[in-house]
Amino acid sequence: MKNNEKVRLLVKYALLIAMTTVMTMVIRIPTIATNGYLNLGDMVVFVAALLLGKKGGLIVGGLGSSFADILAGYTHYAPITLIVKGLEGYIAGAILETRVGKRVPLLATVIGGIWMALGYYLAEIFMYGAKAAIVGIPGNLMQGLFGAVTSIIFFKALKQSRINI
Repeated sequence: MKNNEKVRLLVKYALLIAMTTVMTMVIRIPTIATNGYLNLGDMVVFVAALLLGKKGGLIVGGLGSSFADILAGYTHYAPITLIVKGLEGYIAGAILETRVGKRVPLLATVIGGIWMALGYYLAEIFMYGAKAAIVGIPGNLMQGLFGAVTSIIFFKALKQSRINI
């Protein structure tokens, strides 16, 4: 890989991490039972997986989302978010690299979103108990599914625009 290609890749990572952080922080809908919030950052995590594959999804999802938690005062969630959102991007990216994922990219992003809801549920069982944790599942599923659908729409529009990405 040439130096200019390395710089272009580094810039893509930096921009997508920053976009994930911003989209996570712009609209925050608090979830009372789990002391967390719903956001739009998943869309960018999935776009990163679509553009950069599983490694990009992992890095952008983990770092961008956990930076948002730190900046928004949800530091208790940052380590969990680093793992859950990183794996969300990795899972979507890994599926996108398969024949099925290439044919039906929405399936890959939906599975990533389902993992995100499950991952937060598992972590929140230990933080708040099973009853409080289960209350967060519908909101997290909605957030993940919204991110899954909007990322595919955005990615297709980006490809049709013929912008060199």
